[in-house]
Amino acid sequence: MATKITMPRLSDTMTEGTVATWLKKVGDTIKEGDILAEIETDKATMEFESFNSGTLLYIGIKEGETAAVDSLLAIIGNEGEDISGLISGAAEATQEVKAEATAPNVTEAPAAASAPASLPKGVVVVTMPRLSDTMTEGTVATWLKKVGDEVKEGDILAEIETDKATMEFESFNAGTLLFIGINEGESAPVDSVLAIIGPAGTDVSGIAENYKKGGAEPVTAPVATEQSAIAVPTVEATQTTTDGGRIFASPLAKQIAKDKGINLSQIKGSGENGRITKSDVENFTPLAAATSQAAQPATDNAQPAPTVAKPFVPAGEIATEEIKNSQMRKIIAKRLSESLFTAPHYNLVIEVTMDEAMKSRAVINSVPDTKVSFNDMVIKASALALKKHPKINSQWSAEAITINYHVNIGVAVAVEDGLVVPVLPFTDGMSLSQIGASVRDLAGRAKSKKLLPSEMEGSTFTISNLGMFGITEFNSIINQPNSAILSVGAIVEKPVVKNGQIVVGNTMMLSLACDHRTIDGATGAQFLQTLKQYIENPVTMLA
Repeated sequence: MATKITMPRLSDTMTEGTVATWLKKVGDTIKEGDILAEIETDKATMEFESFNSGTLLYIGIKEGETAAVDSLLAIIGNEGEDISGLISGAAEATQEVKAEATAPNVTEAPAAASAPASLPKGVVVVTMPRLSDTMTEGTVATWLKKVGDEVKEGDILAEIETDKATMEFESFNAGTLLFIGINEGESAPVDSVLAIIGPAGTDVSGIAENYKKGGAEPVTAPVATEQSAIAVPTVEATQTTTDGGRIFASPLAKQIAKDKGINLSQIKGSGENGRITKSDVENFTPLAAATSQAAQPATDNAQPAPTVAKPFVPAGEIATEEIKNSQMRKIIAKRLSESLFTAPHYNLVIEVTMDEAMKSRAVINSVPDTKVSFNDMVIKASALALKKHPKINSQWSAEAITINYHVNIGVAVAVEDGLVVPVLPFTDGMSLSQIGASVRDLAGRAKSKKLLPSEMEGSTFTISNLGMFGITEFNSIINQPNSAILSVGAIVEKPVVKNGQIVVGNTMMLSLACDHRTIDGATGAQFLQTLKQYIENPVTMLA
């Protein structure tokens, strides 16, 4: 699905930007972390990084051109995708903005008494940003600066945990960190005072309190709309090696490497021009450890969450531990409770013979550089079955039932803090190998908290697989606004009856949870029958 990228607000005073240089051209493949362009603001020329992968389909602002913040900068999507609607929509929006600008302003000025009190010179109040479309509050996961530290434009101040992901929060102001309003682990609504930055030694006592009462006007740190993008100042993103070469690394990557005692010269960057990102440092393994890991046999199962060390408790003593609910855990609890108590759930269970699927997978995986899991086969079969039974691919509202004729399957992924559901857009059009590669990429980035909010939106159906944990059968709660979710169990070797004879076979249990407001029992049963046919005879997925 194509994504519109708009001219970002790269400083607190920026109202328009100029594209100094495009580092990509239309038709180029874009990877997450690639630098798209250099954008000139009123303060500096800064690199603009992509957090989307795909093909650069359209450039809206050419080199040397200037445009207002939020103007259409580029479009990234699938090669050959029709983006005419996105382009025309952006043009219409621009015309509306121009019309509003030329219309006479008849709004009365607010009373002087309501005007906010001015801040001391050079002082900026930074508020909790809105980092996703559904975010109402955020949690400070980590502060990377402390009170008294010097802050430069482009430094990462903190990591903010939203309802969807943990994201780096970059400063667009320079000065000294004078005040922290939300401590690590604390949550606060959007627009709450996060920090105050200003000249060293400035007395900011009372500013935060006055702001809460409406006395001081904040300068909210800007957030790029339509895409979660982080602009990394070129000067701050480089480091010199001992041999005179230059290492490109984001400020947060350098900070984490410093804390862990890692030499950045040993890390191969995955970003544009070999730029080292946060995930590169976090996933870095010394050579000896990497060699040891490489010797381990690859498995088809997802890796379980890391084991948490438990404190020693003497026998006979009562011991408890209180774990503060993360923002993710709060949202999971809220949404699943709403789903279970608003949607009348019922479950349909079917047993699937997996012998032919196992043979087909072995043949597919014999092709070099190809790796397909049983879960990938279930995803593909589900996508094709949804095309034949679109009522399963639906959404309920009080006014109408929406039938989705496009198939976007969400794949539940367990992470350390809970559960996320990245989405495979237009799954029915993907091959098995494409599904496998996409799921591995999304699951890997989910575990390292690098998923974009946009990559977890728009699902029409969800699949949850606990087979790798030996769970043979379970029922899931529907991931609303979907009308159904498929629960996939483990493959079990057991005696089965085949052609009147008892033989050893391999079977798997599938459980479909349905919203009875949209899906009747017979409709759900017919979908499972079609799904069973596809999985038991994988060659039919090619028809």
